[in-house]
Amino acid sequence: MGYLKIHQELVTKDVAEKMCGICPFDAISYEDNRLEIGAGCKLCRVCIKNGVPGVITYEEEKEEAIDKSLWKGIAVFAEQEAGSFHPVVYELLGKAGELAAVNHHPVYAVLAGCGLEPLAEELLHYGVDKVFCYDSEKLKEFLLLPYANALEDFITRVHPSVMMVGATVKGRSLAPRVAARFRTGLTADCTVLEMKENTDLVQIRPAFGGNIMAQIVTPNSRPQFCTVRYKVFAAAERRQEPCGEIVPMGLTETGYETKARLLEKREKPKEIDIAEAEVIVAVGRGIKSKNDLRLAEELAKALGAQLACTRPLIEAGWFDARRQIGLSGRTVKPKLIITLGISGSVQFVAGMKGADCIIAVNTDPHAGIFDTAHYGFVGDLYEVIPHVLEMIHAGRKGMERD
Repeated sequence: MGYLKIHQELVTKDVAEKMCGICPFDAISYEDNRLEIGAGCKLCRVCIKNGVPGVITYEEEKEEAIDKSLWKGIAVFAEQEAGSFHPVVYELLGKAGELAAVNHHPVYAVLAGCGLEPLAEELLHYGVDKVFCYDSEKLKEFLLLPYANALEDFITRVHPSVMMVGATVKGRSLAPRVAARFRTGLTADCTVLEMKENTDLVQIRPAFGGNIMAQIVTPNSRPQFCTVRYKVFAAAERRQEPCGEIVPMGLTETGYETKARLLEKREKPKEIDIAEAEVIVAVGRGIKSKNDLRLAEELAKALGAQLACTRPLIEAGWFDARRQIGLSGRTVKPKLIITLGISGSVQFVAGMKGADCIIAVNTDPHAGIFDTAHYGFVGDLYEVIPHVLEMIHAGRKGMERD
């Protein structure tokens, strides 16, 4: 990166008039005998090419290179609530193990809360080399500032190269606050993570509405912060024998201070969560009218499945937004997903390609969804679904007779 430098000793009234008139964005002004460059500057450098020579120059900023050898380890924030981990933690640990193997780095877990000994011991069954445990009555409930202080304290003392946080409600509030304290980058909602041999983390996420996949690298910043969606990576497998150590950590009294106070906790009503569904029936624009959804609903009921959809049906008002699959909706990983009348856009496929079995029904034999599906039916869903329902009902009757 660089900046434009004005050499005021060369500025006269005539020079200033010429420089002000040459900027296509009117970003140069002359007040109180000083030439100034305002926020409208686009760094086009027209003022250097066509202006009075030497008055404005482009100066490269010399950034001191970070010593990457001082930062080691792949750390995971192990989010917990009421004595149990959020499922995304196991997925983060699985990916952390893969990343750490590239450069033979250790895997760390950061745990904050109260009465954490059972949870800390459980983490040792998932390939964690060290569990850094902030166990205090003052951390019993999640309050942003004390938790941010704990994570900051861990990073300051341990110097992990990578800090991974789940893209949950807590994680999305915690990660940017801590990343800002270290003036490092934060890549949100990563779908792919790759490690280079020089310890640079390649963070890949959808951008521009999912139309491109951006590769983000922060080569001169540590730690490398990222948040990861649930159901994106494979969960770590639990090992029979624990391996690793628990490291007790603590904060000073000021570290626990916060102006926020928890007055009351209320149980949130259970919401639709297609991310947890093992069987899904997903519909797209192949459904001609809202009334025709009854066919898909009947199929979902027969299979004990959750009903989901693509973005156009959300925009049409046919479904609750929580039922959308895709980069701008939910990421799912069911055992079985049946797609009806879905063409297979990149955004939709990215949200369901991890399913164990994908069955697609579409009238277009060249639909993109067939490139992802394990089984495909080229045909009209209005004809295919009734036949499938007949087969299901006939099979059940046969089982009942047996």
